[in-house]
Amino acid sequence: MACLSDRRVIVYSGEGGDYPGTPPFHPQVRYPEYCWAETGAEPNLAYQVVRECFHLAGLDEGRYGTPDWSPLADLIHRNETVLLKPNMVHQQHPRDPQGWRYVITHGSIVRAVADYVWKAIGKNGKIIVADAPQTDACFTEMVRLLGLDAIRGFYRSHDLNFELIDLRREEWTTRGGVVTERRPLPPNGYGDIAFDLGQGSEFATHESAGRYYGADYDADVVNHHHSGGRHEYLIAGCAIRCDVVFSLPKLKTHKKAGVTASLKNLVGVNADKNWLPHHTEGAPRQGGDEHPNPDLKHKAERKLAAGLRRLSLAVPVVGPWALRGARQLGRPVFGDTEQVVRSGNWWGNDTVWRMCLDLNKIVLYGNPDGSLRAAAPQNRKRHYVLVDGILAGQGRGPMNPDPFPAGIAAFGLHAPSVDAACACLMGFDPDKIPIIRQAFQCHHFALAEHGWRDVTLTSNRAAWNGPVVNVPASETFHFEPHFGWKGHIEREAADHEYGAEEAIEKRARPA
Repeated sequence: MACLSDRRVIVYSGEGGDYPGTPPFHPQVRYPEYCWAETGAEPNLAYQVVRECFHLAGLDEGRYGTPDWSPLADLIHRNETVLLKPNMVHQQHPRDPQGWRYVITHGSIVRAVADYVWKAIGKNGKIIVADAPQTDACFTEMVRLLGLDAIRGFYRSHDLNFELIDLRREEWTTRGGVVTERRPLPPNGYGDIAFDLGQGSEFATHESAGRYYGADYDADVVNHHHSGGRHEYLIAGCAIRCDVVFSLPKLKTHKKAGVTASLKNLVGVNADKNWLPHHTEGAPRQGGDEHPNPDLKHKAERKLAAGLRRLSLAVPVVGPWALRGARQLGRPVFGDTEQVVRSGNWWGNDTVWRMCLDLNKIVLYGNPDGSLRAAAPQNRKRHYVLVDGILAGQGRGPMNPDPFPAGIAAFGLHAPSVDAACACLMGFDPDKIPIIRQAFQCHHFALAEHGWRDVTLTSNRAAWNGPVVNVPASETFHFEPHFGWKGHIEREAADHEYGAEEAIEKRARPA
């Protein structure tokens, strides 16, 4: 572990290829350290890029190429419980039946990482694969698509303790984007733990309490948990009780956060998404961030939408029917969300990054009794990251992106550093992406002791070796941002597309 610091990120670039198609995704090559009898008949790029990331990192270097090579042995110990946290946001892409492949973490990445985790923890350890998908997603269908059920079956046939957990409390049915049914889900065996960050929250200096909007129609819930000095979150118990969180995010653009990698991925360890502020209602000059410059049409739409949401909650059947009809009629007038900015889906969102960094603080410093450990690096939970960028997503992420075959995996011990490296390789400026920039500047429950410009890369691509700031723009991928972020986060981009920069800088003094 001495050769891999928080400031170093490993990026391995595969030579073309795609994900294997047959679960449980055995490697085609019988690597010396591979400890199972079964191999696959098809190329397995995922296994290759995971293995080579660990090799490039210099982990257990003296035993590389032998049956005893265990690259994670210095990071993860015998008999420990490890949470593997993929991105399982939704199984459906609105335009492509196979679009899930560039929306959610592929099962072959989960399998490859899990194999090396087993080498470290041994037969008496435990692996948990868990996430809290979007509430109208089908966890069972994603488990099937990703081959996680076959992976579980394979490991259990070897008497290994491998669990799959849906962390949500309920699942919804939606029609036309409107919730028509809510079904409670059975509790998992690890419970949920409530935390209050109080003055340690990134919202403590945000003067917009009472105007937050969460994940459901009833905004009173999210504002109750973020008012009066409270900043409360309900976290899945397995994320707090485990010994190690190993994040396996998908590399994508994001409408509210700019990019989604490991920092954003921890949204999936919460147990109630309506405790999470997603945007702040109002214009930037009034401390809001739902729209850069709301005109009369936008304001009329928001008032109408708020009334219809209340009706949908208060009057079953009729309320959702009215809301769905209004959405269909209003789309030609007000525009489709996939084409116009609304609900904080732009670079001026000053809310979602605070929520995401709060969740990272809780995972790193939280105790099972809901208390928080003293804020010091040695007190943080181990949180490692391997990003699935073999088939990434660009444009209208996170749910409706276009595919980007980047062919990479990125690995590191420090989530903010990994995300900064990913943003740079995507062709973006981390200073223009608050979730990354601010992760290096938290004053309470710090997430980093260095700046993003101190991050260095180690890669099999020569141009990517050395300080991340020295990677030439010509050697980056040039991902297309979400349209609400276009013209702002690209390297050398102009910052005034919406003319709201001054208002954002003055948010601490709302009119």
